[in-house]
Amino acid sequence: MPAKGKHRRTKTGPISRGVLAAGTGGAVLALPLIGATGAHAAEQSAPAATSAAAHSASASAPAAKGAPKTYSVVSGDYLAKIAAEKKVKGGWQKLYQDNRDVVGENPSLILPGMKLTLGAKASGSAEAAPSTAAPSAAKKAAPAEKTAAPAEKTAAPAAETADSGASESTGSGWAAPVENPNVTTQYRASGASWSSGYHTGSDFQAASGTSVRSIGPGTVVSAGWSGSYGNEVVIQHEDGMYSQYAHLSSLEVSAGQTVTGGQQIGLSGTTGNSTGPHLHFEVRTGPSYGSDVDPIAYLRSHGVSI
Repeated sequence: MPAKGKHRRTKTGPISRGVLAAGTGGAVLALPLIGATGAHAAEQSAPAATSAAAHSASASAPAAKGAPKTYSVVSGDYLAKIAAEKKVKGGWQKLYQDNRDVVGENPSLILPGMKLTLGAKASGSAEAAPSTAAPSAAKKAAPAEKTAAPAEKTAAPAAETADSGASESTGSGWAAPVENPNVTTQYRASGASWSSGYHTGSDFQAASGTSVRSIGPGTVVSAGWSGSYGNEVVIQHEDGMYSQYAHLSSLEVSAGQTVTGGQQIGLSGTTGNSTGPHLHFEVRTGPSYGSDVDPIAYLRSHGVSI
């Protein structure tokens, strides 16, 4: 009997348990290996997807870089004209901001042959967007909208100024070229500074950036660079006379445009042959130099008090 008892014990001896344990262990070990293989495959597929996304982003980035266009400045160009013709969002201020390295400190001095980039900043934000996830792109889109807002706010004061100028015009629709006019150099003042030997217009005190207004209703004959006069605007009025506004820092009208009395046509400055910021104003019988008449007398004849 004891022998039989020992015999029964051999069925569940250490070797059998070891084999079972080994078999069980093998199964247990096999399952993690299978799981690990699946995880490893998942990890490999994830970098592949990331790589594909990165490749897609890098592929789209050059397309974004190609978006900005280049414009070559020609004779008679000025930033406001280019911005209007090329429909630059944000106007000449945005165009100048994007090309300040090319133009320099004076936005009025652009020369033929200069290469200006149209929409440079917009392409920069578009370039950054593909490299981030959708939430980041959404966050970056918001500042872009905020950036556009100041441009609208910048335009608003100009409109307010123009409106206020129009409201200060006389009942006949005529106004002084600047608000609170103060003549600093009279018409026909003599001096060697002028090629004709005398001053062909009247100079008005005006700090850089002062609103310059059309004195009366008419049509813009020319608007652009004019040598010693710098940036100028010439307007033909309904009575056949012409008014000229010179040394402007920026222009807000173009040739052929109809204007009203008191409407803002530009901002004062010191472009051309000028010793400092002011507005040089002339009234002429023709559009060109040499046909000047007394500008103050002309304004007073239309009911403008100076």
